[in-house]
Amino acid sequence: MKIAILGTRGIPNHYGGFEQFAEHLALGLQQRSHDVTVYSSHTHPYKENTFHGVKIIHIYDPEEKVGTAGQFVYDFLSIMDTRSQNYDIILQLGYTSSSIFFKLHPKTATLITNMDGLEHRRSKYSSKVQTFLRWAESLAVKQSHVLVSDSLGIQEYLHKKYTVDSTYIPYGAKIFKKPQEEIISDYQLTPYQYNLLIARLEPENSIEIILDGVSKANNTLPFLVIGNHNTKYGKYLKNRYKGKSNITFLGGIYDQNKLNNLRHYSKLYFHGHTVGGTNPSLLEAMASQSLICAHNNIFNAAILGIDSLYFKNIDDITTILNTLIREIHQNKITNNIEKIKEKYNYKSIIFQYEALFKRHLK
Repeated sequence: MKIAILGTRGIPNHYGGFEQFAEHLALGLQQRSHDVTVYSSHTHPYKENTFHGVKIIHIYDPEEKVGTAGQFVYDFLSIMDTRSQNYDIILQLGYTSSSIFFKLHPKTATLITNMDGLEHRRSKYSSKVQTFLRWAESLAVKQSHVLVSDSLGIQEYLHKKYTVDSTYIPYGAKIFKKPQEEIISDYQLTPYQYNLLIARLEPENSIEIILDGVSKANNTLPFLVIGNHNTKYGKYLKNRYKGKSNITFLGGIYDQNKLNNLRHYSKLYFHGHTVGGTNPSLLEAMASQSLICAHNNIFNAAILGIDSLYFKNIDDITTILNTLIREIHQNKITNNIEKIKEKYNYKSIIFQYEALFKRHLK
């Protein structure tokens, strides 16, 4: 099959969850002898035209110059390029700035859309933008040939709101087996003597709830925040917590081995996502043997079940930090590793996507 993957900033991953997923999926499909192309922003630091056999098409992306409007330009140009490539399958990851152009996709290809999370519920958006996103979501549902839900919560939402079926395929992760203590030594850290948050620095990821809880707690262990802080909200956060000596903003880190080691040796890993589906960074924390403290919502609970600590508010964070004895929660760590082996491994996810593509070939 000739397959295109659209909707990310490109591979290798240098940004976030969708990019991490796209990298694993593209490489897995290529290794199964498929012709795979990933569309990539021209601003991506990797400039080659192939990545381990996966083709990369670099598309002009003016987002850094003009802001959000640039996403629409990038998506439009990506979709227009697909019209001359004779793809069998086009996998569109997300819909926020692309669904208004879905009718421009080539009619000879099957358009499969991964619906991602509930974008219109993201608190960073104004009411007008949220209204637009609800409309964009409806367009994606109507104009895609096939829908994929990365969580059972999203699948249920789509069925209730639009009376449509979608195929549930979660994301995956690789079990981290070779921790290297010297990696965290480079950050002047001691194993299990620091706490960690890895996320895009956006309001719906509960960043302020978590950091306010950290500030209020008696616990003085180093608290690391990993995520690009060179944004308006990121700069606001750094300024707000600049007086807290134990809170350190490390910026974006995209080296998977460093991230896995930082996760593995953390005392407690915080996952504050509230509107997404099966979040890749959560699976990677599970696969890294992190003890997880997650925001209490249906998306996180569907994955973690009883194998996590949960929070809803600042006081929950403070109480957990003040009373945590990590050793008594080892069973949670063990159970989450088993989930990765059984349900959230990339070999299985790649097989499910390949089978889906084959079923819906035109």
